[in-house]
Amino acid sequence: MWRRLYALVIKELLALLRDKASRFVLIGPPLVQLLVFGYAATYDLNNIPFVVYNEDPGYASRELLARFDGTPIFRRIATLQSEELISAFIDRKDALMAIHIDRQFTRNLLSGRTGSVQVIIDGRNSNTAAIALGYVNSILFAFDQEWAATHSMPNPPANLVLRAWYNPNLLSRWFVVPGIIGLLTLVVTMLVTALSIARERETGTYDQLLVTPLRPLEVLLGKVIPGFLIGAVEASFISLMAVLWFRVPFTGSVLALVLGLFLFLFSAIGVGLMISALSATQQQGLLGAFLFLVPAIILSGFATPIANMPQAIQYVTLADPLRYLMVILRGTFLEGDGIAELSSQFWPLAAIGLISMLTASLFARRKMY
Repeated sequence: MWRRLYALVIKELLALLRDKASRFVLIGPPLVQLLVFGYAATYDLNNIPFVVYNEDPGYASRELLARFDGTPIFRRIATLQSEELISAFIDRKDALMAIHIDRQFTRNLLSGRTGSVQVIIDGRNSNTAAIALGYVNSILFAFDQEWAATHSMPNPPANLVLRAWYNPNLLSRWFVVPGIIGLLTLVVTMLVTALSIARERETGTYDQLLVTPLRPLEVLLGKVIPGFLIGAVEASFISLMAVLWFRVPFTGSVLALVLGLFLFLFSAIGVGLMISALSATQQQGLLGAFLFLVPAIILSGFATPIANMPQAIQYVTLADPLRYLMVILRGTFLEGDGIAELSSQFWPLAAIGLISMLTASLFARRKMY
């Protein structure tokens, strides 16, 4: 028995190693996923961009801000002259937070009273906001301790006032649930379309298409429409659950959300059909869908901000359709965005969908003839 088992193991290993495609599956995708997980999936924050509106001419405020400027965690991008300019930096995501120091900050500290420091932070990504606030509290606590020791004060002198825009209570559900809409829609759509042509080919019915009057474009459309309908129903159901069950506020344009989901389904179905056209069996189609889904989810900004990833990885995310849908979902749900604000996310989805559909059509045509 052991000799037969040994021979079977050797045979399976040789069969895998002799096949070029199998060797690639064994070596290439694990290496790619290792790099993606190692570099992209991180909750560490570095070079947090922030702006400063300092009304205090005294030295205490300068000393406090020097602590932010002196750490590699924070990076000051602008010093503002009016409070009204803060919203523009946070709305455009140029800055993650703004520090506003009161006019009487130094005077209050020197007189033994409490000084006021306001930190306005972008709460659209509650995880990032919570981590950044932890860094802010650490810096302020160190400043308090040193000031109290230097000036013989029994109590901490500075008082931190926090405001989180778009997600006032920093509820992670408001951040996660809109992203789940895109994640589950992508999974369902990919599984449906990635197995469609491969299933036909494996069962032998694909060959029967060769003797029908159907043209390759008609065959492709026959695969696109079911996937589109299933994906649309899935996305609509989850969106309604997000609003009605999870109580996530929807403050943007319904038309912008519908257009974004339509273009996303167009691109996801195109990628799925491209994988299916390249697959000879359903197992290959399923493996191809899995190899696309894992990096697509990690690189989408669903859990970790894209701005925290290495520059080379950020360029790779430009080919990920889920990246653009995440911006659309969180923009329409939390930020109150419409079509005009999200126009920069629509055309990349259309381009990815068009390229993937044309590629899938060429692969399907080559298989038919």
